[in-house]
Amino acid sequence: MRQRIGLLGLGFMAPAMIMVVVFFLIPVIMTAFFAFTNMGTATGVSGGEYLLTPKIIKQFEANQTLDEKVITALGSSSYIVNKTNLARAKEAGLKSKYLGEIDKKLHGKTFASRRQFERALKKLKSRPRNTRALIKSTAHFSNSVLNTRYETLGDFKTALSNNGAILAEPQLKIVTQASYTGWIWTTDNFTTMFSKPDTWFVAVNTLVYVVLVLAFNIFFGLFLSLTTFYLPTGQSVFFRAIWLLPRISPPVLYVLLWKWLTWDTGFISTVLGWFGMAPYNFMLGSVESAWTVVILINGFVGASLGMILFSSAIQAIPTSILYASEVDGANRWQQIRYIILPQLRWPILFTTSYTTLSLLTSFEYILLSTRGGPGGTTNVWALEAYFTALNNYSGNLQYGYGAAMALVLVTIGISVSLLYLRLFKFDDLVTRPRIES
Repeated sequence: MRQRIGLLGLGFMAPAMIMVVVFFLIPVIMTAFFAFTNMGTATGVSGGEYLLTPKIIKQFEANQTLDEKVITALGSSSYIVNKTNLARAKEAGLKSKYLGEIDKKLHGKTFASRRQFERALKKLKSRPRNTRALIKSTAHFSNSVLNTRYETLGDFKTALSNNGAILAEPQLKIVTQASYTGWIWTTDNFTTMFSKPDTWFVAVNTLVYVVLVLAFNIFFGLFLSLTTFYLPTGQSVFFRAIWLLPRISPPVLYVLLWKWLTWDTGFISTVLGWFGMAPYNFMLGSVESAWTVVILINGFVGASLGMILFSSAIQAIPTSILYASEVDGANRWQQIRYIILPQLRWPILFTTSYTTLSLLTSFEYILLSTRGGPGGTTNVWALEAYFTALNNYSGNLQYGYGAAMALVLVTIGISVSLLYLRLFKFDDLVTRPRIES
């Protein structure tokens, strides 16, 4: 019988376990995977190619990671007359008589520079008489590794060797790593993240945002639940329904209402204009006003959830206890302090934990209202990760770096949850009541 009950319990738990795996474990594993790569729009998400550019050559010169002779060899171009280059020249439209003479007199020869090749071409009878056309014809026989894509490492090494760049193994490793256009495994995302001053600025912003909005949500939610509890039933239902509107409103519509209220053409500025005050954009006008609006926008949404949970918990308290306290002479404040608040430990724990995790990872209200402005002063960690990995003005998306930022949030979220469970003595909250022991 117990075995059947255990199997039945597992059957009921299976959907929840599947959801945990699909919606939590797999995203976390994928985030950790991307966090240790340099994936982005520059590398793509599949295998890359090898491309040596003049910019990379300049970086070698600036960093002095390679010898001068090696750098010169990498940036130089040689000219080879072979079947491949002759075919390429034929496809480009060079005259067959001219190509035939090149094949006959210069086939198999290598020229260290374009000038040497030009001198050899000038001795041919069928050469172009126009100097510009002659110079243009040399390009088809160029054997440079610069700005040429090589699909495999072997092709790239062969091209380097044919170009006269004799590289030792450490030098070859430096060149191939710098030229590879695909993604690689790396821990640079984390070293870069914690070495950038902007990272710490965003981290402080996130801390301020979470603490202030969390405090607003908990205390204002408690205030709403307590005040409506002592109102007549009809009035309390009406006021709770009003304060529930921010949560059930679509975020776009909700933020548009705030813009209508706080912009320089909005309701507040219009009313203040009647008293001679200049129009002012409270949402983006200053750092202080922007933060105030951001906290209020998010605070009213979170406070409505706290109000629902706290009100339900308060109404679950037996009325006989409250009546008995009144008989003993307790006033409203004493009832709240000694009877109601001690019964709200579990709802406060849940609301605090849920709201903290939600604030750490959510950014849609900031994105829709201030977009992190003015000047990035209301930018938070989750919004910065979104801009980095998914949507920014430059279009240079860095999936790996954004995933590393998201992984930091996951780590902080799990750590904060464990801390809350410890502070609120979760084990005591879930133990069986002593009267049942």
